Amino acid sequence: MAKKSGKYNLQNGILRRLYFQHTQSCAELSRWLDKSIPLIARALNELMHAGYVVASGYAPSTGGRRAMRYSLKADKCYILSVCMDQLFTNMVLMDLNNCPIFPRRSINLDLHRHKDALAALTEALGQYITDSKIDRNKILGVGIGMPGFVNVDKGVNHTFFRQDMDQDHRSYIEEQLGIRVFMDNDSRLTALAESTFGGARGHGNAMIINVGWGTGLGMIINGELFRGDTGYAGEFSHIPLSDNGVLCECGKKGCLETETSLYIMAQKAVAEIKKLKKHHLPLKDVPFMSDVILEAANKGDQLSIDLLSNLGYMLGKGIAILIHIMNPRLIVLSGRGSKAGKILVAPIQQALTQYCIPRLLEQITIKVSTLQEDAGIIGAAAYVMENVEIQQRKPIRPLA
Repeated sequence: MAKKSGKYNLQNGILRRLYFQHTQSCAELSRWLDKSIPLIARALNELMHAGYVVASGYAPSTGGRRAMRYSLKADKCYILSVCMDQLFTNMVLMDLNNCPIFPRRSINLDLHRHKDALAALTEALGQYITDSKIDRNKILGVGIGMPGFVNVDKGVNHTFFRQDMDQDHRSYIEEQLGIRVFMDNDSRLTALAESTFGGARGHGNAMIINVGWGTGLGMIINGELFRGDTGYAGEFSHIPLSDNGVLCECGKKGCLETETSLYIMAQKAVAEIKKLKKHHLPLKDVPFMSDVILEAANKGDQLSIDLLSNLGYMLGKGIAILIHIMNPRLIVLSGRGSKAGKILVAPIQQALTQYCIPRLLEQITIKVSTLQEDAGIIGAAAYVMENVEIQQRKPIRPLA
């Protein structure tokens, strides 16, 4: 049995490496997995026979015999990737090349106000799978990034979902869908996306700021996603940095989030437009106003630029604390708010210049994510691939 387990561990290691690197040669896989070339070659042949891996052509010539490269068979199986924030939930079925195979769906799901958000989420996911007409047995897993205090080991969201259930939240979704579920905090999965496919790729240490309805943080330390001893590391948004007296959703006043969340920015925009009475920006409900501001700012609208500049400056004050504690070389601005790009970077750098010790700033790089709001979706899919035992997975029987 141990020999069989080792075989499957090697196969799963190959599948993960191909997912994150797209293509690899036998020699590259051998070096990465620290296994002999004959052993890797045998595992590749088994995976090709099972339909998971295909030969994808020869590597460029380096003077000798060109090496064959291998990649995943994109449509062998799929991942349902889910990215949640406090107001909206996005879902998309993706193949093993991270390409959508069914149109992305977004639903309004207010986690603060919905009495049973977990049931609503599960129903929406089930309906999406049904509409896609994809065989559930071909779905490797469901990856869900969600806001709040998420206990990965227990499969529980302590912030938003009902706590009076007889089973944990992850098990509930699994039983209803009949598919393995992997859930984690949204900002941590955003950091996973940036470290595997985005701006932090190849960096051992990086701080990923998730600028969204809240203000999240994911930390890459020594090439690994850092969760802390109890799994809740990265509560950046609740650093007490503001004296505005605004009550945060955590129940305390003065949290960084009350100055840096897109939701707060949208509230300010609505109030300012109503006060001015005449303004060329369209007045929308708060949940939809942030996109208006982000788009208008990139077109030069001064009110939008001012709102984002204030957000960026306060964000910079918070980042200054991170720099003094963690001394990273790289800060990546990701999530929905990263669409503001350079408009955020300038006030952040101003705050860092004002509040950071100069020596600590000498080698700091601030990047704007190229993944932007797709980082959450990509990270949730990557989280499934990091954890699912592809070659040993067993179907879950859904409830009748």
